[in-house]
Amino acid sequence: MRTPPTRRAVLGAAVATAGTAVLASCSGGSDTGRGGTNSGGPNAGGAGRGTAPRGKSRGEYVSPDGEEVAAAETRRASGPVRKIDLTATPSRLDLGGGLVVGSWAYDARLPGKELRVAVGDTVALTLANHLPATTSLHWHGLNVRNNMDGVPDLTQPPIKAGAEYAYRFKVPHPGTYWFHPHTGVQQDRGLYAPLIVDDPKEPLKYDKEWVVVLDDWVDGVDGSTPDGVLDELSGGRGGMDHGGMGHDGMGDKSDSGNAGHGGSPKSPKSAKRRLGPSRIMKNSFSELLDSHGGNVDYPYYLINGRIPKAPTSFAAKPGDRIRIRIINAGGDTAFRVALGGHRMTITHTDGYPVRHTTTDALLLGMGERYDVVVTAGDGVFPLTALAEGKRASALALLRTGKGTAPTASVRPKELEGKLVEAFDLSPDDSVALSVRKADRTMRFKLTGSMSAYDWAFDRKPYEPGQRHPVKAGERVRMEFYNVTSMWHPIHLHGHSFGLVGPAGPKHRASRRGQAAWARKDTVIVRPHSSVAVEFDADNPGLWMLHCHNIYHSDVGMMTVLGYRR
Repeated sequence: MRTPPTRRAVLGAAVATAGTAVLASCSGGSDTGRGGTNSGGPNAGGAGRGTAPRGKSRGEYVSPDGEEVAAAETRRASGPVRKIDLTATPSRLDLGGGLVVGSWAYDARLPGKELRVAVGDTVALTLANHLPATTSLHWHGLNVRNNMDGVPDLTQPPIKAGAEYAYRFKVPHPGTYWFHPHTGVQQDRGLYAPLIVDDPKEPLKYDKEWVVVLDDWVDGVDGSTPDGVLDELSGGRGGMDHGGMGHDGMGDKSDSGNAGHGGSPKSPKSAKRRLGPSRIMKNSFSELLDSHGGNVDYPYYLINGRIPKAPTSFAAKPGDRIRIRIINAGGDTAFRVALGGHRMTITHTDGYPVRHTTTDALLLGMGERYDVVVTAGDGVFPLTALAEGKRASALALLRTGKGTAPTASVRPKELEGKLVEAFDLSPDDSVALSVRKADRTMRFKLTGSMSAYDWAFDRKPYEPGQRHPVKAGERVRMEFYNVTSMWHPIHLHGHSFGLVGPAGPKHRASRRGQAAWARKDTVIVRPHSSVAVEFDADNPGLWMLHCHNIYHSDVGMMTVLGYRR
């Protein structure tokens, strides 16, 4: 049986202890007025072509191409310039076992080729858009300058089909990251790749490194596409139309009424873009998440672009210390991960070091990353990623000697062993936030239902002009109150935050001698619970806050934090 995490036990009752007065003021300290997008085109030495829309309230908030953003970039360390060319293109992708699908990918690879740089390097990447749609490029977890963050209609203009866009920024900190579009549901195609930032002063000792990218896959299977899935989930309404021409840069949206609360999404009689079978997940439940596992019934789950019947293998020698960097690039799936015959030592989460902690298994929501170190045994071992609540899994193999490969459906016993979660971890002293009283508290209700598919913050669907104000130099506390029956992985752009614990007045005074627990940029918020995080406002601009379920975000579960001038 899984050993209960020592700190997670306090989280479940947090909403109840917070009280109705707190929930009633969940938008307190925020300004969601829609006074324009306040964004402009990049001006970093020709770093972008075109300009993003500018709003009437440009003077109130720091703009993505503002002098404050340029000044913050100047203060960062400088190093060699890394020139990279990247092409987003329709591709035929071999998922193994004779399964070849049509999708979109970077340079026709799945995952895209790993981008490896060092702290202080200047990335000069030109993205050529060969897709039949607008696109963009977001550097997930990397706190880049604001006009390079890759959010269309907020920090940059959409990259039109046939056009190029140049990204240029200094790399501020080491860790395990990844990049993907921030346009519609394009991430749920093959448009993603790992981004590894090496630390020239890396203290961790190991012999080999294994980058593991998890994914849930639907595109090109029996006629299915992520756009068709979104239309089925939303009753034909589609997404938020950010990025130019509909939720994937193509077509228009239609409107439909809400479908009530609770249960599964209603499947329309004729979803506009659904060509294949229904992809709505029925009767899904994860005890670990205390939630419906997800809404999408994916036909395949992948590790490094391969299905379980044709897994990739990583070669090592018995006794090797292997650093495994695990990235969840999925669209709608949390994965429980274990390496058969091994215990894992957690060293980092979301790129930041933690005090080393041993576990049998990990839980990764969409967008989360964990680094672990294992000492390799002798034989062939399954690395299994169980799709929570979805009765399926992904598989890769660790090979250090002779042995028979396990079957595609293998379930190593470590999956039911000790499971350490983010709130069980403490930050390494080098990255721990200082003990400091919050200058500003923002409260967000996570709202919506699976049947209506109307996910949002505070029941307000995303618009690019939304602003929740912060000021440079502040310690900002964000409290998330999940009043839905679904779990949500919440991601903040441009910053890492410290996990504090449950939200609400009962918990605000308790610090346990430190400002926060582990440093992260993405955090799981379970149903009917709450989470508080804190960050230092040290990266000026306009920054997305959103659910990293790609379908939740694209129907409206996004908003913007804006630095006031």
